[in-house]
Amino acid sequence: MCALTLAPVVHAQRATRRPPPPPPPTKIAPEMTCPASLGAGVMTKVMYCDVMTGRDQAGGIIIKLPPHKGPVTLTFDLHNRHTYSEEQTKANRAYARYTATVGVLTMDNTLISRAVVQSEFRKASDLVDRIGGGAGPGGVKAVAPTGTEPITISIPEAEEAVSILGEKLTVDRIDGSATYSSPGRPIALVSNVMIEYRPAPPKPAKKTGRGRSG
Repeated sequence: MCALTLAPVVHAQRATRRPPPPPPPTKIAPEMTCPASLGAGVMTKVMYCDVMTGRDQAGGIIIKLPPHKGPVTLTFDLHNRHTYSEEQTKANRAYARYTATVGVLTMDNTLISRAVVQSEFRKASDLVDRIGGGAGPGGVKAVAPTGTEPITISIPEAEEAVSILGEKLTVDRIDGSATYSSPGRPIALVSNVMIEYRPAPPKPAKKTGRGRSG
């Protein structure tokens, strides 16, 4: 009597390829179009860009986004703008409380998010910096940033650029209050604009067909 022994069939297991890890996030100062630049700070050397009121996103501060995967994190400092007067400051009549509201929009004019900065001015030390290139003492401009609000906004993946556009400014002074929203008026300042994003993966190379020789 013979026993038939069957050898076990060994199935080769194919090693599964794991997808490559996503690239680390990149943080850069983006390419930006500033329609109205106030200038550079005397102490900080930081550039300050005016935020203009308007209804057309094309007239805002345009921030271009490089090819990316996933949402982009936009950060910037938002400031109020104050016209400094030495005489009013010495006379204790320079008090002002500013509330500026700006919007970050897509290039089809869809609002992504709003940002607000509120600050008070009483004395010269309330200014963030003085701006060079003016006719005042020391060669500085009368307009200067006051108050700083750090802003962080998440931009959807599909967007290739966004616009920062002014909505309104409310000013409270000793002699009364006023609100400004008419198009074409500078109502705030931005500085230190940065974006953080994951670069888009490279596109796969196109496969080329090989002809047969007969």
